[in-house]
Amino acid sequence: MDFLFDIPVLGLLFQLVDYLIKVLTLNGAVILALAAPLALGALCGFMNERSGIVNIGIEGMMLTSAFVGWFVASLVVQSFPEEPEFVFGATPAILLGLLAAIGAGMAVSAVHAWLSITVKADQIISGTVINLVAVGATGYLILLISKQSPPFPTAGKLSTFQPPAELVDLPVIGWVFEMFLKQGPITMSVIVIAIVMQILLFRSRWGLRTRAVGEHPKAAETVGIDVIWVRYRNVILGGVFAGLAGAWFTLENGSTFQNEMTNGRGFIALAALIFGRWMPMGAFAASLLFAAASSLGVSIRVFPPSGQLGEILTSIPEQFWFALPYLLTIVVLAGVVGRSVAPAAVGKPYERESAT
Repeated sequence: MDFLFDIPVLGLLFQLVDYLIKVLTLNGAVILALAAPLALGALCGFMNERSGIVNIGIEGMMLTSAFVGWFVASLVVQSFPEEPEFVFGATPAILLGLLAAIGAGMAVSAVHAWLSITVKADQIISGTVINLVAVGATGYLILLISKQSPPFPTAGKLSTFQPPAELVDLPVIGWVFEMFLKQGPITMSVIVIAIVMQILLFRSRWGLRTRAVGEHPKAAETVGIDVIWVRYRNVILGGVFAGLAGAWFTLENGSTFQNEMTNGRGFIALAALIFGRWMPMGAFAASLLFAAASSLGVSIRVFPPSGQLGEILTSIPEQFWFALPYLLTIVVLAGVVGRSVAPAAVGKPYERESAT
């Protein structure tokens, strides 16, 4: 195949494709791990927008959940320093922190549901307020905690499963097993959740009612579907996914909380949802694309391609590779918005018909 690389101009393209395949096979586990919070955030948006509620507050929900999960887990460790470990290295502190993160995501989602459904506030403004309050509140609280002496303890993090070497070493497909199995429990659960939600959306009563409420709420009401209840339920349950995404930052990928550590991933998750055409599996695939873009810059610095392609890629400033996922987000939204059709009733407050 090396002879293809010697073709003028086209050779660089063939070499680039070959290099991208190598990056995928070597960094598959890293790419999936980076995609986990994006996919979970996109699933949160999916639950909202398929019900007719716009949610740009995913970033704030994830950030709040990350802080609450870490804080609760650290408080438990401070009170009970010696704890037994369960599967994936989970301690009671980590499990309680995980539950707290999910609860925080659901609580913030409930606020968004109340503002959007009952108060009928502008849903864009509601999400923006959630983002701003989350950044300000967590930043202020972590500043207070950091001034403590001795330092605030951490609860550690969930461990990574190590797949059998026999599977990883299989030719051609071994990297696939490593990609999906060499992960923590939150990351491993993402693909399962995405598949289950995809099936439920088109093969369950819940999915039918959700699609009806998101597309034609008045028609849904006439056949006995409680539009207000369905929207409240779906928006609040969407907070479960935002909570898991937040827990990924402080209980699986790391063990500490840093100010604004979500770093815009909530907005990338929203772009993944749109790019995936408001489908769980489509959003998951788009999340993998954005995660691959994030890992590409690291790969180029660590093991750049040889020859002229390596010279070209390494000459590009590092700042470009750091910004690549966000640039890709802009490109995707510019190219997809208008072609990808959102649920017809999304963003429109529902007014229940009068009984008289």
